[in-house]
Amino acid sequence: MITRYTLVASLTVAASSLMLLNPASALELAQAQQAPAQAQPDAGGTSAPISEQKIEAFAVAYLQVDKVRQEYSTKIGATTDEAAKTKLQNEASQEMVKAVETSPNMSVEEYTTILKAAQSDPALAQKVQEKLQTSAPQQPQQQ
Repeated sequence: MITRYTLVASLTVAASSLMLLNPASALELAQAQQAPAQAQPDAGGTSAPISEQKIEAFAVAYLQVDKVRQEYSTKIGATTDEAAKTKLQNEASQEMVKAVETSPNMSVEEYTTILKAAQSDPALAQKVQEKLQTSAPQQPQQQ
């Protein structure tokens, strides 16, 4: 049970980091996502089951986004200059989006959809957690 709450919390942090690091980019991304969604109403919605392949692709993308988040979080925390922090936040947001876009079989829209669904669906959150554990590198401190 604790594992599920940990996953939901970490998924929330990842989603928040995408939004909080650069609200302007997040807004642009949200607007870009709404346009295709309006063109294809109910093209699956949140009630459609998410395939194992998509959950696996999400786990791979999530780990890449989390790596970027950790890297930039350290840099931003160590910076006192507000302009430099803003620049780093913009870079982090762009790198997180790139991390998702370069992940196989995963788009930013799919990533966001699965992320939100996992936050509200305990069964999906459990599946994602299992994929994250099997996708995670066995050596956590490889550096």
